Amino acid sequence: MRAEEHQISSEKFVLHSKGGQLHDEKLETKPVSYFRDAMHRFARNKASIAAAVIIGILFLFAILGPVLTPYKVSDEDINYAYVLPRNELFYRMGIRFWDGGRRMGVTESSYSLYRGIEKETGRTVIMTEPEVRTEEYMGKPTSYYDFRLDTYNAVGVKFVLLRYEEYVALQQYQDENNIQVIFPITDPALRPEAEQDKTNANIWYRTKLGSGRKTTVVYDENGDFIPIYLADNGTDRYTSRMYWEGDEKLYSYAEQKDGNMWNVRVDYREYYRYIHYRAGDGIEYPSFLLGTNNAGKDLFTCLASGARFSFLLAIIVASVNLFVGAVYGAIEGYYGGKIDLMMERFVDILASIPFMIVITLLKYHFDVSHVLVLFIAFFLTGWTGMAARTRMQFYRFKNQEYVLVARTLGARDSRIMFKHIFPNAIGTLITGSVLVIPSVIFSETSLSYLGIINLNTGSLTSVGTLLATGQNFLFTYPHMILFPSIFISLLMLSFNLFGNGLRDAFNPSLRGTEE
Repeated sequence: MRAEEHQISSEKFVLHSKGGQLHDEKLETKPVSYFRDAMHRFARNKASIAAAVIIGILFLFAILGPVLTPYKVSDEDINYAYVLPRNELFYRMGIRFWDGGRRMGVTESSYSLYRGIEKETGRTVIMTEPEVRTEEYMGKPTSYYDFRLDTYNAVGVKFVLLRYEEYVALQQYQDENNIQVIFPITDPALRPEAEQDKTNANIWYRTKLGSGRKTTVVYDENGDFIPIYLADNGTDRYTSRMYWEGDEKLYSYAEQKDGNMWNVRVDYREYYRYIHYRAGDGIEYPSFLLGTNNAGKDLFTCLASGARFSFLLAIIVASVNLFVGAVYGAIEGYYGGKIDLMMERFVDILASIPFMIVITLLKYHFDVSHVLVLFIAFFLTGWTGMAARTRMQFYRFKNQEYVLVARTLGARDSRIMFKHIFPNAIGTLITGSVLVIPSVIFSETSLSYLGIINLNTGSLTSVGTLLATGQNFLFTYPHMILFPSIFISLLMLSFNLFGNGLRDAFNPSLRGTEE
């Protein structure tokens, strides 16, 4: 091929700008900051967004929950222990779910007890029509009644010890409000012979001792209960007039005990209202959204308070660790050399101390609260990981051109460290700080669950304590462990997804990897 064939005519060349100046074109879009760009990347991660929403809901529950409920952690009533969760809307609409009811299968004597409570108090205890089935027990046919029990109304009537002044005040309250709180006392001579039933205030009817020393009901010729109320003893101040199915009689309403104490038989639901009426705390009748535990404490209040403590402890620990670790790691990474060597050896010594040893020493050798023990233990070694992250980032950026320029222009070391280098490391540090929060919560929950740390005081509790208590009633009252388990599971899973989203947003080069 000849050379002439590769020649290009000069007429095909055109000057771009003859006699003018060339300039860069103006950007059509607004500049995007580092954090805004990171948030844009984070917003595209749907799983992390969902996790952030769940964390926000759990956080609001922890902060607002104790405020929205009329109960306190210290409030307990053993008579309402183990009652099931109740949603008042479902209960009033007759929806057989989340209504405080429980499916029961009981013998005839227990079924009669619930019928007796219904008849005396006038409230529904047996929520569904019972299904009767017969099974062989010890070679004898035994009848069982299957039905749904109202765990709140099943409390029925209780014996309470009152001073005479308290008894008079209670009687005035029921007269003013036209409700019956005090019920007739039962005749001690006619109370059940079985030892376990002697103090059962709900047995107000005649019984006898059946086979196996079990209490059975004695009915009249019409199949009705026969009352065993104690007749009037002639002392007006302890008696009231009561009409029982058309038979007007005077019954005794108090049984004298030691000194000025009197045994009074009360409708406990109304008495509960009376107690809180006197306290002025705005509580009417008992209703627990998540049920109660074995001590009769409101699980909603306890779980919200425990969650609030966990969040506050974790956020404080994460913030202090971030501050101390960032300053310490920045000095290490920026100066390096002998300073880094000495400081790193100190970190190695602290990091080698087992966390459990720190907890044990603080717990048994220092007379401080367990809350302070937890904070000191988490802080003593917790900041070392943050310091290591900061040190690594400073080694990564301190020799970059913009740092050398700043140093050449005479910038102070503190300005270079925290104005030029630190902002480039903040993404990794924020991700690490966020992931410290679930780590602290999980550790605190584990320690209280195992009983190593006791946070179950009068006004304080923890999620781990609720889990430990509920474990003993896993098969009988599963609601006691269900709600704390859901809370801690959602929290751990959400923080894991949230942390992964933050890591990918602030440092896209680490997407899908672990630091």
